Amino acid sequence: MLQGTASDVGKSVITTALCRIFKQDGFRPAPFKSQNMALNSYVTADGKEIGRAQGAQAEACGIEATTDMNPILIKPVRDMHSQIVVHGVPFAQMSASDYRQHFLPEAKQTVMDALNRLREAYDIVLMEGAGSPAEINLKDRDIVNMNLAGWADAPVILISDIDRGGVFASIVGTLELLEPHEAARVKGFIINKFRGDLSLLQPGLDWLEERTGIPVLGVLPYIRDIQIEAEDSVVLDSLRHGKSEQTELDIAVIRYPRISNFTDFDALLREPDVNVRYVTSPEELGRPDAIILPGTKDTIGDLIFLRESGLERAILNDMERQAVQLVGICGGYQMLGRHLKDPFAVEANQIQEAEGIGLLPLSTTFLQHKQTVRASGTVQPLHPFRLGEKANADGNIDKATQTSTASVPVNGYEIHMGVTKCHEPEQVTALFEIAHAGGEPFLEGWGTSDGNVWGTYLHGLFESDRFRRSWLNGLREAKGLAPLEETYSADERKEMEFDRVAASLRTSLDMKRVYEIMGVMQRE
Repeated sequence: MLQGTASDVGKSVITTALCRIFKQDGFRPAPFKSQNMALNSYVTADGKEIGRAQGAQAEACGIEATTDMNPILIKPVRDMHSQIVVHGVPFAQMSASDYRQHFLPEAKQTVMDALNRLREAYDIVLMEGAGSPAEINLKDRDIVNMNLAGWADAPVILISDIDRGGVFASIVGTLELLEPHEAARVKGFIINKFRGDLSLLQPGLDWLEERTGIPVLGVLPYIRDIQIEAEDSVVLDSLRHGKSEQTELDIAVIRYPRISNFTDFDALLREPDVNVRYVTSPEELGRPDAIILPGTKDTIGDLIFLRESGLERAILNDMERQAVQLVGICGGYQMLGRHLKDPFAVEANQIQEAEGIGLLPLSTTFLQHKQTVRASGTVQPLHPFRLGEKANADGNIDKATQTSTASVPVNGYEIHMGVTKCHEPEQVTALFEIAHAGGEPFLEGWGTSDGNVWGTYLHGLFESDRFRRSWLNGLREAKGLAPLEETYSADERKEMEFDRVAASLRTSLDMKRVYEIMGVMQRE
């Protein structure tokens, strides 16, 4: 089991890298996180919802993700209230106190049944903790750190982040706050994100081992530009201003309080001509080429944030002044419509209604059933996109030229409780012809005829390589720039990144001792 001295010390990335290392070494590994709190989620092949980190870890293992890998997912809706997802299906909306008092005492069986199924099916199960195991106020009902390690009789490796400072205090302090039987489970330390001269750190490592009697298994270097999907929105702090170098296209993603599945835009971040910025105020918006309203776990609440912050007015002003394109994904798509209703208090603790931004003739009603499904298809023939094509003099796209891009493939997944209806289909144009697994094709998403406003429920859309590059080329042509050829494959880049981070771990981590801690014979 991998635990950390705090949140965001690198547990998820290290777990992912070890998943890939064990796969490379000829084992059949699987990830496990009993309880995950995240608004970035992943849809399994059978249409269930788990934390995105465990989905990525399963991909690093070369296996299909299942809900056993993350049986409990907590999705914050607002302060102190969350949607609780059990084995990929919404179970209830609870306050933090209700969850702790009424849900956690019954959760052990759910967690251990899932873990035991994985243990039966795979050679190695990598268990990932959450936050810190030394949270005194939470330990008595813990199901994700030391209690779980005890139930599973698992050895623990403790990870700490030296980049944030105080690494020795973090490690020793964590051990001091553990019960003796818990501290006895810690068999090694990993110090993560080191930037300096290792020889200068060595006296501290020697002191740590002498003080605790526990070995330092490795000092991992600070790896720049890690392109493994993150589960925590804290990483967006580093993306507030985007790339430091000059790029030709500028895309602003609105970072509202309950932003979800922001990994939708990782593929855009990796394009050489694109700068992606996450903005929270009108002052930060600037004059981008495209503005994206991303997914959200609280559509009406985040729409109110847009209005109260002045971002809605700034966005509309930008659209009036220049040829900026406005894109809505999932919750952002719902906001683009005229009306939103939450009659069952699905996204809040009270019934709500709100007027949307009103740029598309849509209304959305939030129901009690959640749609979680993978989807694939193509751009439909009469699409409104500017996919590297030139517009007519009146600003509309020549329909005769669209047949060349109608076969552009798209893939993605849906996670939403809202049902959206188009009231004036003759005033807008459908975007895609897609199908769910085993289902019949249907039209999905709507956009204005000039292509300046469009929205879809498809998360992961920009991982479709040809669509992504064609859409960006449309933005380029609007600025008088020549189109670029396809620059990379998102799937190939993901595999290369798993291998890159795994290779870095191998050079810095004592894998022989890791295998010894696990009680597994290392394969040559």
